[in-house]
Amino acid sequence: MIEPRIVDLNEVIAHIEPMLVRLIPKSVALVFLPGADTRNVRVDSGQFEQIIVNLVVNARDAMPEGGCVTMETRNEAVGQDAYPEIEPGDYVMVSVRDTGVGIDESAKPHIFEPFYTTKEKGVGTGLGLSTVYGIVKQAGGHIIAESDPGAGAEFKIYLPAADGKKESVPANERAAPSPRGTETILIAEDEPSVRTLAAWSLQSFGYHVLTAEDGLQALKVANGNGSHISLLLTDVVMPKMGGKELAKRLQSLNPDIKVLFCSGYAEDVIMHEGVLDPDIAFLPKPFTPSGLAAKVREVLG
Repeated sequence: MIEPRIVDLNEVIAHIEPMLVRLIPKSVALVFLPGADTRNVRVDSGQFEQIIVNLVVNARDAMPEGGCVTMETRNEAVGQDAYPEIEPGDYVMVSVRDTGVGIDESAKPHIFEPFYTTKEKGVGTGLGLSTVYGIVKQAGGHIIAESDPGAGAEFKIYLPAADGKKESVPANERAAPSPRGTETILIAEDEPSVRTLAAWSLQSFGYHVLTAEDGLQALKVANGNGSHISLLLTDVVMPKMGGKELAKRLQSLNPDIKVLFCSGYAEDVIMHEGVLDPDIAFLPKPFTPSGLAAKVREVLG
């Protein structure tokens, strides 16, 4: 379920900027250049946050020796001959560019394809540019990648400018403050950026967090903390040991441990393949910090 509303993208990016700083190393500078008098757009702000997180994490991975990620917004009138795939009109352009290794020419035609990745096996695939592409298209926008090998990359998102004032969330739909907690949560997730995001999110809501990069490491962590772990947050598909087997082993040691599965694969596909039972707690990726916290509190009871 998406909830598109007329929003100010400068405000949305500024809201998640502190989280983005935590996702990148100190060797990478993060710069935000908000455009003056930038027009509003109609988009689901939670999904747009996921777009920015994904692009910034990809930029970080392209700069292993450090560099700079620049986020920029501005109004842009697209003419008839600017980009063949974009209809002429008024847009808000959002740019995320880096000073990294750039995109190889052979990879450029495939970067928005589902399941395509340039990362080595076991490193993780992030949320995927296909997810970003789908969200942008769903909002009626366009995304363009520009890069030269060794000269960094830039992703430009064009969202149609929206007439009307910024919309606030109606009082009857306004979400209650995300519930906090003090329980201990074990996160098993092989994608570093997702693991970092989940850990930071739950810590900010008061939880004590333990992390592991796969099922086997999670078992080792649990051996020293098993009696204190209240919930296991685990990816379904991981190297060495998947989430379902991990949950089974941990619950055999401590039946009181709650389990919340998460995955970037479609929920109906996972359940149809028999990976999860229909009544098991499940959170699809991408998720927002508040969405994760609310689901964790729901599972803990």
